Amino acid sequence: MAEIKDFLKNSFSLEGLDPELAVGLSRLARPMKISAGTILFENGDPGNGCYAVLEGSLKVSLLSVEGDEQLLAVLGPGDLVGELALLDGRPRSATVISLKEAQLAFIDKAAFQRFADENPAVYRHMLSIVGKRLRHANDVLAARSFLPLPGRVAQTLLQLAETFGKPLDDGRLLIHYKLSQADIANMAGAARENVSRVLNDWKRAGTISRISGYYCLEQMDFLEKASTL
Repeated sequence: MAEIKDFLKNSFSLEGLDPELAVGLSRLARPMKISAGTILFENGDPGNGCYAVLEGSLKVSLLSVEGDEQLLAVLGPGDLVGELALLDGRPRSATVISLKEAQLAFIDKAAFQRFADENPAVYRHMLSIVGKRLRHANDVLAARSFLPLPGRVAQTLLQLAETFGKPLDDGRLLIHYKLSQADIANMAGAARENVSRVLNDWKRAGTISRISGYYCLEQMDFLEKASTL
């Protein structure tokens, strides 16, 4: 329970929620551990609650009928997943699979609704989270439509840095999660070979680097400018 309270205190998603309400939500949460490769839920499954990521990482993706995968996001500690089900009562809109062993906290939909009915500020906060997710989805769609490939790669790296970023000296930011070029290409919506050329050009120019297998963003201003429509 202490770990769940710590999560809710430090969560990116619950930042700004009244601390007493965060503690109340922590009392509803049930801890659980899943191994790497576990399917947490699939697109179309009933939405029975949401999950807080305490440790480990999850990928959010869509699968076509042919089995092709579109990677939407990689989530880590401090993130929520499945929160839309708390509000609209519809089936899951994507598939979520653990990339590493993960420690989660599950909040049941019925328990959440009872708590939120008594504390309407929780509903308002969850709507703000969903609004941020919608804006993010709009940004991704706009990038796919209007940004050239380097801009889409820059946007992907910056989004990953929001979840896994660790500040270093001189304004550099380490993405403390090991990603393959195929992962980045999938999120950017491009062929791996083309993304590899962009990443290699940036490494030669000093825009990014690799430190012990992790990508390091060396020139944040350049990447932010490249990712802007």
